[in-house]
Amino acid sequence: MTEHADPRYEALDRWDSLTALGAIWESQLAAVGAIGPALPAIAALVEAAVPRLRAGGRLVYAGAGTSIRIAVQDGTELGPTFDWPEARTHYLIAGGPAALSLGIEGAEDDAEDARAQVAHAGIGASDVVLGIAASGRTPFTIAAVEAARAAGALTAGIACNAGTPLAAAADHGIATVTGAEVVAGSTRMKAGTAQKVVLNMVSTQIMVRLGHVHDGLMVDLRPQNTKLRGRARAMVARIAEVPEPQAEAALLAADWRVKPAILIARGASLAQAEAALAQAGGVLRAAMAALGAAR
Repeated sequence: MTEHADPRYEALDRWDSLTALGAIWESQLAAVGAIGPALPAIAALVEAAVPRLRAGGRLVYAGAGTSIRIAVQDGTELGPTFDWPEARTHYLIAGGPAALSLGIEGAEDDAEDARAQVAHAGIGASDVVLGIAASGRTPFTIAAVEAARAAGALTAGIACNAGTPLAAAADHGIATVTGAEVVAGSTRMKAGTAQKVVLNMVSTQIMVRLGHVHDGLMVDLRPQNTKLRGRARAMVARIAEVPEPQAEAALLAADWRVKPAILIARGASLAQAEAALAQAGGVLRAAMAALGAAR
């Protein structure tokens, strides 16, 4: 369906801009709506992924063209937002890194390259591999998922059509059926929007389940600029219930790490804060409870 021409848009080039933009906007809304039926499958993927990632596995994105470009955007944000180690995010890219900014002819059809990339990356049982393809039939992505699954990784196939080979190849098949595009076959549009939303949902909820979020706040952010240091200061003040000058002093003592700073602001030493967080698996709420009980 993602390749079909929708007769509704056959006069698109004759419409005025306001009418055309209205149609494009409506199609984007429909793309987000298509995700609803896939929510149970997305939740099942998250729950299966968390134990492997908690045990030290990598989050791996595989795809070609628009799909992998969207995936790289998602994965790149995990470091600054959740302090997810860059070494634990990996990309299997049809055509290699150059394909992120250039169209590499034939790259999406190269199944052998996908298998080689999986082998070279040492994909294994602790890893979680997300294969993304709008059509669900891209040879590179299917081969990457098949090879990763054979190596013991947890795999997902995320497509914008139902009943695809990609979904069949994976442990978890996720279909967001977005249908025909305003411009036939231009899957950077509706399909791309659905893919971005799904990846945002998956990666964010994984990070929530791993303890990188507390009360909707990104308590593992890296405060690398003035704006983010202000955000860190406000978070410590809010969660620890202290004035901002006290919050900043705690952050300085914790080398601007928000979680230990919160515990320091609540009366712990740096050593106590770090020990409590280590014992709690990095989950701030559990560390706060442990230190509260100790006092």
